[in-house]
This record gives sequence, structure tokens and C-alpha cells, in this order.
Amino acid sequence: MNEPAAKDERVSEAHDPVRYRTLFLSDVHLGTKGCQAELLLDFLKHNEAEQIYLVGDIIDGWRLKKGWYWPQSHNDVVQKLLRQARKGVRIVFAPGNHDEFARDFVGAFFGGVEVADRATHVTADGKRLLVLHGDQFDVVVQHARWLAFLGDWAYETALTLNRWFNKARRWLGFPYWSLSSWAKLKVKNAVSFIGDYEVALADAARRAHADGIVCGHIHHAAIRDIDGVLYVNTGDFVESCTAVAEHADGRLEILRWQATAAERAAHAARGARRAAA
Repeated sequence: MNEPAAKDERVSEAHDPVRYRTLFLSDVHLGTKGCQAELLLDFLKHNEAEQIYLVGDIIDGWRLKKGWYWPQSHNDVVQKLLRQARKGVRIVFAPGNHDEFARDFVGAFFGGVEVADRATHVTADGKRLLVLHGDQFDVVVQHARWLAFLGDWAYETALTLNRWFNKARRWLGFPYWSLSSWAKLKVKNAVSFIGDYEVALADAARRAHADGIVCGHIHHAAIRDIDGVLYVNTGDFVESCTAVAEHADGRLEILRWQATAAERAAHAARGARRAAA
């Protein structure tokens, strides 16, 4: 079972896009101030694939219902994906709870993008992976929607605090630090929820006679074996800015894109100059 460690993606010196067999993206949350649309555009510029799975919560309908927020960069992300589809890239969109409005259109195609409640992806090395957002296995979302909305409010508040806090960190030369990601790994109930969620998703894959599952929803990227089932979570493009890539041989890898390619190149150049001094 392939379980490579997460790492920053490489960028070629010639700035040619890195080609993958498949890319899996989720939890972009277009329509919110926390969405990292510019970073996602940079990611899509430097990473290409034969097929792309959009694993839910690409558009945040919950937030847009409360107040319209749609800057040009968010529209650019949509247009970038539609251009990929026109060029022949297979794009499958499996809606999540925040863009559940799209579930009314399962089976339809929009601009070459297929809408599916769930999909089965076969990797280059023959593994059958069930692909879905994962909110279907979140008891809070399914049976206590008021609590889910409260959690959404708390998460948005944490993101707002993070934005101001990290402006100060950047000014001081420190990297991004996420309050909500820290809480997920430190708060006992959150850690327990993540563990239960992962096991539930692995069980769903087993019942579907699949070798593994690809999901999103909890904004916690992971690739690991759970009792013989491959569990893959794409993470999110709000805080961790992660995606999962399938290489030509079927190997899966978590990609992290928390800085643009240009920013990474500049940082590497500064490091090289300091080392040479």
C-alpha cells in the first residue's frame, strides 16, 4: 500500500507544469473570504492531470446564501477548470454539503464537467477507489444541521482571527500557523471525531467492494491504511492548501501548496545566497 509522506511539490526550473495521471481536490470554498483562490490558480498553473476529481465543497453555497462574495479570482478558478475540460481533461464533480445544491444535477454535464454523487476511480496499478465528499458519514451534518451551521460559524470566526494573526507572523518572517488545524490535532473530541470519521469511510469502501476511498470534508489531509483499506483525504484549499495526486504508476501523494511557485523559488534563492555567504 502506498503511503508516502506529505511534502511540498517540486517546480521545474523551466516552469513547465508537472503532469500527473489524476488530481483530487476538495473543500475549496469559493464564495468565502477564507478561500485561497490565488494559490489554487497558481497550483493549477503548475500542476496538470489527465483527469481531475472535485471532491465536494468547491463552492460554498451556505456562505453565499448569507451574503454574496465572489471576487474575480474565484471566477478565474471556475474558468480555469472549464478550460481544462475543453482541452480534454476529464473532470468529475462530487458535491459536498456546502454545494449540495449541485446534487439536484447528478448525471448532468456542465461545460464538460460531470456531476456525480460518487464515482469509482481505478488507479494505474489497478486499485478501485470510491470517490465522494464524505459528509454522508458525518452524523452532525446529517442529523443536527443547526449544530453543523454553528460549527461553520465558529470555523469562519477562527479563519478571520487567523488572517489577522498571520499578517503579523508574515511581517515578522514566520510561516503560516492555523488555529483550527492545531485544534483538530490537540482537542480530544476533535481527534476522536477524525478517527471515527476515517474508520466510517474505510468501512464504506469495504462495503462497496473497493480497495480504498478518496474523500474530503474534514479539512485534514491523509493517506493511510485502515485495516487493509486505503483511506485518502484531500484536505482543503482554505488553510492547509493540499491536494492529492496520482502518479503514472498509481502512487498517491499529498501535495502542499501554501506558497506560490514564485514565492518558493525566491525563498530557495535567498537560502542559497545565505549558504554561499
